[in-house]
Amino acid sequence: MPALSSTPSDQSSPAVPLVAVVGATAAGKTALSLDLAERLGGEIVNTDAMQLYRGMDIGTAKLPEREWRGVPHHLVDVLDVTEPATVAEYQGWARDVIARLRAAGTVPILVGGSALYTRALVDRFEFPGTDPALRARLERDLDSFGAAALHRRLAGVDPVAAERIEPENGRRIVRALEVVELTGRPFRARLPVQQYVDPHTVQIGVDIDRETLDARIEQRVEQMFEAGLVAEVEGLIGRGLLRSRTAAAAIGYQEVAAYLAGDLTLAEAKLKTVAKTRRFARRQDAWFRKDPRVVWVRHDDPERVEKAVAAVRRLVP
Repeated sequence: MPALSSTPSDQSSPAVPLVAVVGATAAGKTALSLDLAERLGGEIVNTDAMQLYRGMDIGTAKLPEREWRGVPHHLVDVLDVTEPATVAEYQGWARDVIARLRAAGTVPILVGGSALYTRALVDRFEFPGTDPALRARLERDLDSFGAAALHRRLAGVDPVAAERIEPENGRRIVRALEVVELTGRPFRARLPVQQYVDPHTVQIGVDIDRETLDARIEQRVEQMFEAGLVAEVEGLIGRGLLRSRTAAAAIGYQEVAAYLAGDLTLAEAKLKTVAKTRRFARRQDAWFRKDPRVVWVRHDDPERVEKAVAAVRRLVP
């Protein structure tokens, strides 16, 4: 687990912007983030929940260190697969990193596939407390009745939150139910508002058409299986993957685990991984399309780096 430094988590630094590269998975965020880091003198801060985990490499499309172009990366490979990770904990770790980078005059470049993690860093997003006894009760219900049943329970008390949380995401459903019971207010009231913590923030979105994105996702999944995803998952199961409520929920890892258990064929595992990744990419895109602050650049625009840099320079010359 990352250790927090004694540096205050005040992200404000008028001379140093905070840049977030956002958009759908497989759209080209990683390459653009490295281009921006090179141009702006920045370092990468991971905002992908599953890339926090050591050993979850192939299935998360984690960039190997040899391809970092010498740009330092933060909050990658910091947890074992058995360790839980919450948005609240991540927010503390990442805001600490951001504050230290900006204090040193270095531009933090946020990039990753977890939209909520990005919003937890750039926007005002405070987290209610937790109740261990209540959480344990809800997790027992999850084990006993399954995620779909708890999702129906959530729909009964907070239909808007239920609409935003996928029925198979047991971890988020449990958290939503916990917050509703603790606060007496809808979970959606605790979601981030579109108000930057620091005005020197810019989000660059990678715009890509659905047909191209779907083809990229299918190709990426095929490459993951060819690169050894099955062996990766098998090794992680031996290290406790299936005991984790966080890491075990990752797309691709669930499907391969089902294949290894004999519940799916290999072809079925691939097809389910492609389908779930496409649905996930659509949710990511929809999330950021609703944010009018995002500056969009086309994935195939030869001037995309220049346009992104210009957007940052307009904010902080």
